[in-house]
Amino acid sequence: MMDQLELKPLEKRRLARILSQTKSIALIGASNRPERASYDVMQYLLTHGFDVHPVNPQLAGAVILGKTCVSSLEELEQVDLINVFRRGEFAAQITLEAIAHNAQCLWLQEGVTSTVAAESAREEELDYVEDICIKKVHKLLMHSAN
Repeated sequence: MMDQLELKPLEKRRLARILSQTKSIALIGASNRPERASYDVMQYLLTHGFDVHPVNPQLAGAVILGKTCVSSLEELEQVDLINVFRRGEFAAQITLEAIAHNAQCLWLQEGVTSTVAAESAREEELDYVEDICIKKVHKLLMHSAN
């Protein structure tokens, strides 16, 4: 993934639609360590008005940026988008959980891809994004809007 984010117009519109329809986000692979990307992204999303729910079984019960971490999606009510900070080999199972949870979008962070997850999402008409940072996209779209 390049440092300077460039999106084709059609993809830019698709991502803008996804983010404009998103209010609540489950952040899978959340961290309580400020140096971690998932912490930085969660902080950014909270600052920009998203209701972010940290998900990490090892940190269940811990408070991260004022939000109590849960161990799994099953512990959350409906969320619009599931943002994944886990390796690609976990994406297929997370996709099935996203579908079962009736999420509108599964977003795999920069560096994370999964052919199986993409196919499952497509079959279930779940919006799917991979290998791109939600924070970078949001910043780009906000900058473009100004």
